Amino acid sequence: MSHPIKTMPNSATINTRSKVALVTGASSGIGRASALALHSAGFIVYATARDASSLQGLANWGLRTLPLDVTDEASMMRAVADIEADGHPVGVLVNNAGYGLNGPIEELELSEVRREFETNVFGLLRLCQLVLPGMRRAGWGRIINIGSVGGSFTAPGAGAYHASKYALEAINDALRCEVQNFGVDVTLVKPTGVYTAFDKKIAGTMPDTGPDSPYLAFKTNHMRVTRAMFTPGRNTAGIIRPEQVAAVVVQAALARRPRTRSVVGLSGHLYLALRRLLSDRAWDRLMATQFPVSSASE
Repeated sequence: MSHPIKTMPNSATINTRSKVALVTGASSGIGRASALALHSAGFIVYATARDASSLQGLANWGLRTLPLDVTDEASMMRAVADIEADGHPVGVLVNNAGYGLNGPIEELELSEVRREFETNVFGLLRLCQLVLPGMRRAGWGRIINIGSVGGSFTAPGAGAYHASKYALEAINDALRCEVQNFGVDVTLVKPTGVYTAFDKKIAGTMPDTGPDSPYLAFKTNHMRVTRAMFTPGRNTAGIIRPEQVAAVVVQAALARRPRTRSVVGLSGHLYLALRRLLSDRAWDRLMATQFPVSSASE
């Protein structure tokens, strides 16, 4: 189904900076922290999540809340229409909703891979399409996409998740060029690992293929390493707090000329530097030390 772009003459551009911010996946983690930070910065924030009841705490802080499922076309259209009906277009879109699908490529259910792309990629793209007419009419806007340092390198056991973040890199680069003449800036925020419920969701997506799986040792090691990385207080892998990402989101929303990419977290910079320096085989050896395939050492 095509979605034709609604064009308007140049005289219709009003150059008004809307203080309305729409944040997806705001029930916890980066989304919740970003919604609160934007609210503190003076934005009228619409915090959204698939389950609106999970947003009650934000409503108590004075944020506006809406149900929004990024895998449902009607839900996305309704949310944007409800916001615009209040009198202002979305000025800042924070595309945060997403999750990580883990597991060896051979064992992944294709239906699960499709669901991940619906959440991490297609829903994000569609929301951009829905808010852009209002941004173009206003002559100003900010689209802030929450990507990952995992859009620049790949770890074994997370190929589908990394693929979704690689896709976001391409979408972000194309969109940035396409809309800049309308006064719209597009920023990609690339955090390293974050202390959120995200790691629990990762654990829940690992396919259970029984004790005869040829990847049993690998999956055991993968889950052990993942849990260790995301244990608060250890900080052995440079895992960061959601508030650190939220601060970068606010900077992108307020800056006169936002950065096109913002890597958040020292370990993210380190991994990106290593990936640039190492050959493919050397990178494979590094990943093998992190996620052993052959035996489950404790």
